[in-house]
Amino acid sequence: MKRLGGYGILTLLFLFLTICADASIRLPKLISDGMVLQRDAPLKIWGWADTGEKISINFNGKTYKTKASADGKWLVTLPAQKAGGPYTMDISGSNLITIRDIMIGDVWFCSGQSNMVHQMELHSVTYARDILEANNTNIRHFWIPTATRFDGPADDFKVASWKVCNPENVRQFSAVAYFFASKIYKKNKVAIGLINASVGGTPIEAWTSESGLKDFEAMQKAIAKNKDTAFVNSFNRRVGSNFTPPAIKDKGLTGAVTWFDKSYVPKGWKTINVPGYWEDQGIKDLNGTVWYRKELDLPASMTANAARVFLGRIIDADELYINGVKVGSTSYQYPQRRYNVPAGLLKAGRNLFVVKVTNTNGKGGFVPDKPYCIFSGKDTVDLKGTWQYKVGEVFVPRTFGSGMAGNGPPPGQNSPASLFNAMVAPALNYAIRGWLWYQGESNSSRGAEYARLQPAQISDWRSKWQLGELPFLFVQLPNFMDANYLPGESQWAELREAQLQSLSVPNTAMAVGIDAGEWNDIHPDNKKIIGERLAIAASKIAYKEDIVYSGPLFESALVQGNKIVVSFSQTGGGLVTNDGEDLREFAIAGADKKFVWATARIAGDKIEVSSPEVPSPVYVRYAWADNPDVNFYNKEGLPASPFRTDK
Repeated sequence: MKRLGGYGILTLLFLFLTICADASIRLPKLISDGMVLQRDAPLKIWGWADTGEKISINFNGKTYKTKASADGKWLVTLPAQKAGGPYTMDISGSNLITIRDIMIGDVWFCSGQSNMVHQMELHSVTYARDILEANNTNIRHFWIPTATRFDGPADDFKVASWKVCNPENVRQFSAVAYFFASKIYKKNKVAIGLINASVGGTPIEAWTSESGLKDFEAMQKAIAKNKDTAFVNSFNRRVGSNFTPPAIKDKGLTGAVTWFDKSYVPKGWKTINVPGYWEDQGIKDLNGTVWYRKELDLPASMTANAARVFLGRIIDADELYINGVKVGSTSYQYPQRRYNVPAGLLKAGRNLFVVKVTNTNGKGGFVPDKPYCIFSGKDTVDLKGTWQYKVGEVFVPRTFGSGMAGNGPPPGQNSPASLFNAMVAPALNYAIRGWLWYQGESNSSRGAEYARLQPAQISDWRSKWQLGELPFLFVQLPNFMDANYLPGESQWAELREAQLQSLSVPNTAMAVGIDAGEWNDIHPDNKKIIGERLAIAASKIAYKEDIVYSGPLFESALVQGNKIVVSFSQTGGGLVTNDGEDLREFAIAGADKKFVWATARIAGDKIEVSSPEVPSPVYVRYAWADNPDVNFYNKEGLPASPFRTDK
């Protein structure tokens, strides 16, 4: 008999290991160390293996068995379990997988756009103490990285894992979700699992399945088009191996000496104020790069230790150089700029600060009413005031022409069903307690359509999870943008109205955020109040506590002579103003719908609204603006939702 050489033995060993690897049990990312399973509900444990592979699950003293089907999939349903843990689960077949540190409690699926994304890290100044004290291993967070899929639902997430709450990990937790979980845990003392599938700047239709959008013809056409691999691949080829990055044209980087270099001598620079937008300071409709520079005298006491720079917010992207050294950059407009300056970089006396600002759309520059300073120890130096500026590059406007592949933009994360397929569908087997939803900004110009889209999404998710009418809790858009001192129209108000109408769907609740925003920041710092208001709503809707869980909600309006009497639900202990002043933001109109500010007074559990300018009133509005200045609450401290009667 011919003996195998070393190479032959290695080949056989490789084939054996390959066969074993193919037959090995594989689990979804959600079924992993540190997971939280939903209490008091049947629990699906699933995965993949070789056809016919026998799988055994040992959990909490009992064994459950199944085998993989012809397509290699398997699923076991465990009976409902009481809250507790930590537990261990053994899943065995041709291989053994042990899952450790399992808790049984309540699982909430958190989704939406950037305000649900925003991690504690991005609000670390406001919530420094909360981060330091975040030591609770009973709160766990499962973060799902951004992914899209156009051809149908995915089986699993690409990369994701459970993280327990501690001061280090909590920095990457959604701030809204964390404060929700923290408040719920303090009440119920059961583990809380947060599955976070959120992506900034995305519309609601991207989070809804193809079947959930069946009544939206244009979206169905987009989904069908995105399934065409030739269409999708035509865009991929354009940025493939033959793609050549554009040449650098910024004069601040292409000269003999860069504009941030300490040896550079500025010539032809003009003055500009920081903060502020350059379009408001004599520069018309410029998209491109603008360089800012300023020399500051710093005391010797600031030079020995590390320092921090607060540069507010910048539209859109920025790079900060101090004394010729790059100390920080941000590629998009929303995060607050907080940069660390290493010890030894600052000098006693004169220091050069240079900021390259890149803007691609709208007004560019430094957002007003934000902190701009450098500080170290007890020393703080203000960065606001007069700077010098020079334009480095002007972007030539480009249009997406009809000659490009597919006669339209490439499919992306905003495409209907694209995020559902990649970031929601893989979790549909996982039992949950309910959903937390914070989204709407990207649909703000389509309020009427949103009034149909959100109920469709709620119905879709409930149908896909097959767990009944679980609680769906959502956040109404907060106040944002410039204040308007005359009654007028507002797309953000229309979107809030659409959200309010979604309360007609059973077992839903809305956290009103009309007092929690910032005029100059679509990502307000005050995430705690939103998370805690969601927790109050959950206490009523999910946990059946007998509490007031909402601020006043419009119920009806009755014309009585020269006034309109408005009735509300959720009045709680009574209607109040939270500042002791007269009610604000009520407007009234006659049949002509020309609204004027009105006098509004609390009359028991109703509001009486009138104006001498409108002797025969027909319609009333409250807080109908992008950024109203509200003070209408119930005694439980929850704000009233905006409304109108003239739709």
